[in-house]
Amino acid sequence: MRLAAPADGVADALWRAQADGGRVPSPTATLPGLDLDGAYAIQEALVARLVAAGQRPIGWKVGMAGIVGRTVHTPGPIYGRLLSRMVVADGATLSAGALHEPFVEGEIAFVLGAPLQGPGVTAADVRTATEGVRPAIEIFARRLDADAEAVTDMVADNALCAHVVFGETVALEGLDLRLVGLVMRRSGEIIATGAGAQVLGDPAESVAWLANALAQRGQGLEAGDVVITGAVAGAHVVVPGETFTAEFDRLGAVEVRCV
Repeated sequence: MRLAAPADGVADALWRAQADGGRVPSPTATLPGLDLDGAYAIQEALVARLVAAGQRPIGWKVGMAGIVGRTVHTPGPIYGRLLSRMVVADGATLSAGALHEPFVEGEIAFVLGAPLQGPGVTAADVRTATEGVRPAIEIFARRLDADAEAVTDMVADNALCAHVVFGETVALEGLDLRLVGLVMRRSGEIIATGAGAQVLGDPAESVAWLANALAQRGQGLEAGDVVITGAVAGAHVVVPGETFTAEFDRLGAVEVRCV
């Protein structure tokens, strides 16, 4: 995807930063007045470059959907694309040295068995289309300068997607994800607890929001997509040398060590 300059230059800079670990000036500094539509256009151009370089789309991230991630300054949730090279094996060691300001979150991931196309997708539609759910840890980080604080900056930077760790898939039948609890640990120490209801009241609502938001840009969710739905128990600074574990009731645990 090609954009009018200088937006195309912003997408190129973000693409290079994905490879070399560099920092990029905030898109809103380069493009004063950048709105969400323009930010998503930059995101799409960035993802197209990453796919052309060999990455494979595997799903989506919904950000700013957890209670802790939402403020009066947040214009609703945001989304980004998950790509194959972001995946870290459960229990593996992740080198976080090239990541700027990394954080971890415990999340519930949906695996879709059927496509979802908005507008008008509901949480009930999501549950019908879901093949299963997985425990997950998201590691998000910035390619942006530290002063890049606008939501549009984060959207352009693919919603700060960096890495994701998935656990085993569990059948959704019989589960009320609103009531599924999470214990988040750092090297065995409990650092946070939460429940699925902290994500838009129901994590399925997060997937429905995504399907309807994508429809506004002529896109949809496909069978096989994995969607991480938002932080169940807040975001936590990555501490080198520590192991982070997200232990969900009835979904199981997922773990990553950061060095």
